[in-house]
Amino acid sequence: MCRKTSLESFNEFLSKKPNVSFIALSAAREGDFFDNDDSFSFSLILVILNIPVDARWTQNGVTVAGGHGNGSATNQLYWPCGLFVDDDQTIVIADYYNHRIIQWKIGDTNGQVVAGGNGEGKRLNQLDYPTDVLIYKETDSLIICDPGNRRVVRWSRRSGTTQGEILIDNINPCRLTMDDQRYLYISDYNKHEVRRYQIGDKNGTLVAGGNGKGAGLNQLNTPFYIFVDQQQTVYVSDNKNHRVMKWNKGAKEGVVVAGGQGQGNALTQFSHPNGLFVDMLGTIYVADSWNVRVMRWPKGAKQGTIIVGGNGEGEEANQFNGPAGLSFDRQGNLYVVDHYNNRVQRFSIE
Repeated sequence: MCRKTSLESFNEFLSKKPNVSFIALSAAREGDFFDNDDSFSFSLILVILNIPVDARWTQNGVTVAGGHGNGSATNQLYWPCGLFVDDDQTIVIADYYNHRIIQWKIGDTNGQVVAGGNGEGKRLNQLDYPTDVLIYKETDSLIICDPGNRRVVRWSRRSGTTQGEILIDNINPCRLTMDDQRYLYISDYNKHEVRRYQIGDKNGTLVAGGNGKGAGLNQLNTPFYIFVDQQQTVYVSDNKNHRVMKWNKGAKEGVVVAGGQGQGNALTQFSHPNGLFVDMLGTIYVADSWNVRVMRWPKGAKQGTIIVGGNGEGEEANQFNGPAGLSFDRQGNLYVVDHYNNRVQRFSIE
């Protein structure tokens, strides 16, 4: 929350953050967030990174989670997938093979299990190969893709929480995200589609794909990561079509905005794209998994550039082995889940 009396200091904060753009505030009257002094309260709707198109990052990553081989200790990860980076640089990770969600605060040497961690299973205190997670600020909870159980679940972040609740079931969830209107978007790898859900909605609305597996503009082939901008435009890493698709709100087919030139390692190509982020300028950032690199594609570009990685498969600080999820913090630092190296790497913006 940001009260009216605090707007000046909030704007001052933004002016000191060159990589952050202020998008919108919503005002609420009595019955919502009304104050006794007859002032309005304001709820921040969306703050999006405005990364300079020529930004550069350090080429050697710093391990901020895991990095001690695969295992189930709290300083380890086992084939991590998606992640969420909070405003204070806390990262929450879907620790796939450990059937848990683990949280690492900045500077921690050990993570904290915040969901699951009770073995593989279908009980409400268990997860089964979780693939993605986000923090839902409104209810201070985690929303988790739990594909082994064919469900999406929510776990409170409050102390003492021992189990989650089912939000959506009978689904093959792959990855998820949320827009600024609090709609949840979930990719379904079996139906080759993306659906939008209101919290509490079990069926959702088709927003991308849904026309069977294929390479047509109205089709997807194993959609993985998704990103949604403030216009509810849906970007999809169309993994086995080796491309990124953009679906405008209400569109019946998508547009190829990156890749789509077959599988390969040229700058016009991807090989199984995974993690996905789109900034205010429309620049697309993609974890190009089998090419062990992260690519940047400016809006309208015919080819991308390598911003980190691309130095062969390996476990050195400038290498990856299966980069999966990616995200940025408010300063523009890049976080990459290094799946088979069982770690998360941070690359500082220069």
